[in-house]
Amino acid sequence: MKLVIMTKSTFFVEEDKILATLFDEGMNDLHLFKPGSSPMFSERLLTLLPEHYHKRITVHEHYYLKSEYNLAGIHIDDENNSVPEGYKGNYSRSCTNLELLKEMKRKAKYVFLKNIFDCIEFKEERSNFNMQQLEEAANRGLIDKHVYALGGMSIDNIHLAKELGFGGVVICGDLWNRFNIHKQVDYKEVITHFERLRNAIE
Repeated sequence: MKLVIMTKSTFFVEEDKILATLFDEGMNDLHLFKPGSSPMFSERLLTLLPEHYHKRITVHEHYYLKSEYNLAGIHIDDENNSVPEGYKGNYSRSCTNLELLKEMKRKAKYVFLKNIFDCIEFKEERSNFNMQQLEEAANRGLIDKHVYALGGMSIDNIHLAKELGFGGVVICGDLWNRFNIHKQVDYKEVITHFERLRNAIE
């Protein structure tokens, strides 16, 4: 099972140091997700990270950053949007509709099935599914190694994603809630929790 870390939706002062340390500790998949932000800030963050880690980063929006910084690929958040014209390379997608999963899996490297549980960071994003629907989707083969669970995923429910046959989990709020961007500079708890997450998916 894959462990994907998604950035906090806003930029903060210690971010590059924390991300670099997470990469040092074995983070293999980072999604750079900063909705509605200026690309200038994403560029700045990327320049602060060691270049050899760029190939482990997938970018949401500002897709030109993929080629400019030799990133792993791009991620399309809106299930109604198509792949940018002329784009060649890896891409992944988000999906909120079980019936769209089969088609999306055919072309994308992997698909985030979104809103599995209530979102930790964005309180207005609520769960789309009940456990019976997810079990039925798993039995139909819709959930498999190419589908990753997104939305409210935490150390406490990774086992459910495993049992359902998801190929990975996407962690955001469960990790970043361990660090107060306004008051803290010590981010040891973030790194310790990342280790817990890694152990939980094995």
